[in-house]
Amino acid sequence: MKYRWFIVFMLFLACAISYLDRAALSVAAPLIAKDLQLDAAHLGIVFSAFFVGYALFCFVGGYAADRFGAKRVLIVAIGLWSIFCGLTAAASTLLSLLVIRVIFGAGEGPLATCTSKIISNWFERKEQTTAVGFANSGLQLGAALAGPIVGLMALHWGWRIPFIVIGAFGLLWVLMWSIFSTDRPEHNRWARGMVSPSMQAKVDHTESKALPKMSLGHYLTSPTIWATSLAYFGYAYILYFFLSWFPSYLMMERHLSLSSMSIVNVIPWLLGFAGIALGGLTSDMIYRWTGDALKSRKIVIVGGLLVAAVCVAIAGTASSVGAAVALMGTTVFFMNLTLSVYWAIILDTVEPERMGGVGGFMHLLANTAGILAPIITGFLVQWTHVFKSAFLLSGGVALAGAIAVAVFVTAPREDVETAAGGLKLRQRQVE
Repeated sequence: MKYRWFIVFMLFLACAISYLDRAALSVAAPLIAKDLQLDAAHLGIVFSAFFVGYALFCFVGGYAADRFGAKRVLIVAIGLWSIFCGLTAAASTLLSLLVIRVIFGAGEGPLATCTSKIISNWFERKEQTTAVGFANSGLQLGAALAGPIVGLMALHWGWRIPFIVIGAFGLLWVLMWSIFSTDRPEHNRWARGMVSPSMQAKVDHTESKALPKMSLGHYLTSPTIWATSLAYFGYAYILYFFLSWFPSYLMMERHLSLSSMSIVNVIPWLLGFAGIALGGLTSDMIYRWTGDALKSRKIVIVGGLLVAAVCVAIAGTASSVGAAVALMGTTVFFMNLTLSVYWAIILDTVEPERMGGVGGFMHLLANTAGILAPIITGFLVQWTHVFKSAFLLSGGVALAGAIAVAVFVTAPREDVETAAGGLKLRQRQVE
């Protein structure tokens, strides 16, 4: 196996750990709420606190990756989130839990952008979306494992112990990453001799001092970037509604026990794991068949979000636990087909030197859903005493994202010429 796929495997593990510890709070939420005397509205605020730090540091972490390298940013970020994951076990009041969750979220913020930036450095364009898909599939695997691991540990040793154990896994990953990874293949002693001629040409092009650079502001005003961000927001709204509240929904409205919920909750996440891995492959396959990158991205995003929107809306009216789980499993599968493709649009249209900042900005906008979805759901449940309206709202937000991509994501135009040191160079640009 070529070394670049080992780098993808390491990123896969990082994503798995990130969702293992992120989903841990959702699984343990009923026990934490009872221990700290939190009602549904308070619990929604706790879920949202994570995303205050997370959304902000999506952009800050991406910008830092452009400046200092994605490897260094990941070492600091994952070290920070692992420590504060462990410190969750020390929370004794609502305020202390909120502070821990905000800082914990800040640590997880840079992961997605750094993952895409590293893959951009290590892979040619024709494989990038597939690699991003494989790396990001770890997210859903981690969430699937969280149910049985956290649920069983919490039943035997209390809700605090799982957070300490998961934090330790994160610190072990940081040690391995610091030893075996580099930002670029040509800097890695284990990958020497494995850099293909086409990749070397890409390296030479990227490092050329004469290469012109578009401003960050140019990309941040692009309709394509904003429409992609809105679609990503639609994906994220369903995700964070599901991640934060579906375990509680199964216990509060469907009256499952903690042990039963921990097992049942695995099913949608396993389908999501398959969805993420297949989404990148599907988009790259359509791209190779049609030769049209834009079409391959739009087919997967629009189609996936439309199916997810319909299924999550219907899930709120399901007549049985089995039907609700089947519909949410279908929702999670189809929405996760789209995950890697948002990043593919960034990889397709943004120069490497700006990829961290632009990707981080998109990720920031998308993950404001993490602040809104949990707290809105909490207040809706507190007000209506049922989850139906929360399911319907999630479907509506995803539908809006699908429409935005269908209408506003347009093909890049190769019509901007810039000069640097007397050299004129055609630059791909998103209008």
